[in-house]
Amino acid sequence: MTDRQIVRGRVSGFSPWEEQFGFSRAVAAGDQVHVSGCTALVNGRIEHDDPYNQALTAFGAALDALTAYGLTADDVVRTRVFLTHVRDADEVGRAHKQLFDAVRPAATMLVVAGLIDSRMMVEVELDAYRAGLGKTLEGSTP
Repeated sequence: MTDRQIVRGRVSGFSPWEEQFGFSRAVAAGDQVHVSGCTALVNGRIEHDDPYNQALTAFGAALDALTAYGLTADDVVRTRVFLTHVRDADEVGRAHKQLFDAVRPAATMLVVAGLIDSRMMVEVELDAYRAGLGKTLEGSTP
């Protein structure tokens, strides 16, 4: 992986698939930041073999991407959760509540046929908003 960096409002360097598939971990659009799907992949390894801890790790990666813009969980306005098994909904929901109970973002949880690696049980996306963020970022990136 490369060093994490913001280039033209985009954050990169979190996923081995970013370069291969042509995407950024996070993209700022005005006062909004959209974070791509995050999983429990850490330094090329899938962390944890249970849905609760995979969810915490995935959300941690997504929230880490927000820090490049100075944002936190308090700025999250929407989450999307993709599960590979409906039986994991309660445990992943518990992780979501632990992180976002005070924030209460709009949320979607879907069960999908699978993720890019069969050991992955959950993938998450975040959208965040902070009034004035776009003005703050103007001129601060190449």
